[in-house]
Amino acid sequence: MPYCCQCGTPAGNADKFCARCGAQQPTVTGETKQSDAPKTPPPDFLGDLKGKHAALLCYIPWFGWIAAIIVLASRRYKRDTPDAREVRFHAFQGLYLFVAWLIVDWVVSPALHFGTMGAGHAFGPLGGLLHLLILAAWIVMMVKVSHSEHYRLPIIGEMAERSVEEQRA
Repeated sequence: MPYCCQCGTPAGNADKFCARCGAQQPTVTGETKQSDAPKTPPPDFLGDLKGKHAALLCYIPWFGWIAAIIVLASRRYKRDTPDAREVRFHAFQGLYLFVAWLIVDWVVSPALHFGTMGAGHAFGPLGGLLHLLILAAWIVMMVKVSHSEHYRLPIIGEMAERSVEEQRA
């Protein structure tokens, strides 16, 4: 038995329009259609991935930004549920942590190195220390998320919470 291509209501073989919604039905040239079942939306890219695991992936050093972008683009985490908001928070916080890494790597470290060229490298280790601090923050956040603790990093966590609230509006 064929179904309406729009609403999924059972339809007759010779029906050109749906009796319920009025949608025009595709014409069948052969004996049967490829699929008589109603169309279902495509499955979510993240499948059955738990929110905790999705949040954990956002803190993988140097690669978590990819997971964060996927989480933020996913239909599943755009809902306004507490679990979805928590995962979006961690995605934003992980993304901002990666941006902090890039700022240290591309701006702060070269500026410190450039400024100390002639006078020795008094501030040279500061760039490495900042990198180490960000790496430690990634590791701490992975531990916190694995224990289901909501932890907000200073400055970056506030920006992440603001970003989640802006998405709600």
